[in-house]
Amino acid sequence: MSKSGIEKNIFKAYDIRGIVGESLDAFSVELIGRSIGSEAVSQKQQTICVGYDGRLSSPELCEALIKGLLSTGIKVIDIGLVTTPMLYFSTHFLETHSGVMITGSHNPPNYNGFKMMIAGETISSDQIQSLYERIIDQRFLTGLGSSTQTNIQDHYLAAIYQDINIHRPIKITIDCGNGAGGICAEELFRGLGAEVKALYCDVDGNFPNHHPDPSNPDNLIDLQHNLATTDSELGLAFDGDADRLGVVTKSGEIIYPDRQLLLFAESVLKNHPGATVIFDVKSTKHLFQWIRDKGGVPLIWKTGHSLIKKKMKESNAILAGEMSGHTFFNDKWYGFDDGLYAGARMLEILSQFDDPSVVLESLPKSVSTPELNIQLDEGQQHQIIQALQEEAIFVDAINVIKIDGLRVEYESGFGLMRASNTTPVIVLRFEAESAAELATIQKDFKVCLEKYIEKDRIPF
Repeated sequence: MSKSGIEKNIFKAYDIRGIVGESLDAFSVELIGRSIGSEAVSQKQQTICVGYDGRLSSPELCEALIKGLLSTGIKVIDIGLVTTPMLYFSTHFLETHSGVMITGSHNPPNYNGFKMMIAGETISSDQIQSLYERIIDQRFLTGLGSSTQTNIQDHYLAAIYQDINIHRPIKITIDCGNGAGGICAEELFRGLGAEVKALYCDVDGNFPNHHPDPSNPDNLIDLQHNLATTDSELGLAFDGDADRLGVVTKSGEIIYPDRQLLLFAESVLKNHPGATVIFDVKSTKHLFQWIRDKGGVPLIWKTGHSLIKKKMKESNAILAGEMSGHTFFNDKWYGFDDGLYAGARMLEILSQFDDPSVVLESLPKSVSTPELNIQLDEGQQHQIIQALQEEAIFVDAINVIKIDGLRVEYESGFGLMRASNTTPVIVLRFEAESAAELATIQKDFKVCLEKYIEKDRIPF
């Protein structure tokens, strides 16, 4: 811990996050509460909703955070153990416009952190850094706050029930990974009319069965096995705070979030022709033409849930999605990322068909890699990507997009390299119509990267 009682490196691009007992403890979290409260008051906010996930450390950190918030004169509505989307929902339903979620999301059990919304905006980047600077400068406001408790779950479920119409009792298996989604996922999907088999829906901050991250195929093995051995037609998986969705077909095929977005876009654009649909730089090239063909306007943007939400407001987009599994509906919902709600929308679409797997597996598909990482020293990822943005030449490229790293478009596919905003890593992803074309794109990238990184550290 630094002399100020707080470590700078926990203030990330999209959230505050650190290891409990090292960079996060009751003292540092109270300081974070004082900083958030002071910032909220300065933006004429009076009330903040606070919720926490199922991690073992979350109740204690919640207590410290609330103590800090109250010292600034903020009124706190404590909504208890919830998913991150339920916290976002509470800021709309209770009209506070501000909220803090204590969550480690999909990180290891010893991590925890905070996702923050102030005056209707999920804060990120410079706004998060300014919270740190406020702590260093001791620029805290003082007042006498008050705290009340409210259960938001029934209101959240009622809002989804009002919105979603499942056409037949589709049979599904859900896997909550012992995360916070377990508090209401079974109730939600049964209430919608689905027949539900549940895996790991008891909330357990030790995550004893598998890590709560559906973007990693290893964490979907139990779900795939269940689908193979039961009469379930579809599998839905959620991360630790239930703001991301994983989808698995009857045959075990993983439908990655960018392909999920194809289906969501088709559905949404039927009722909103000409609307904008946003996807991040990691997503499949198929989205451009697919969205155009369905009558929409495709918009590619930076990775990061808070950055996507900001862009949605700017562009008045109806739908957005990230490769990581965050999906944002702005037509019948509130524009925030919600894994459970996305799962409900998925069932609404697929329940119109006799065989959901056929629908999902027939979506456009290319040869692609998962995310590939190059581990570097702190800060080095940004330096290298900046240099490559200035210097790299791709002779066969038809387009180079530099909004977030380098996404190089070819006739047959794309390659991406970007600096992670959360860890000292360069993230790479490739997609093409064939394995041979994929290898050609990777070769182009390798030539560029070798100027800065040793050959044996490049993972392709």
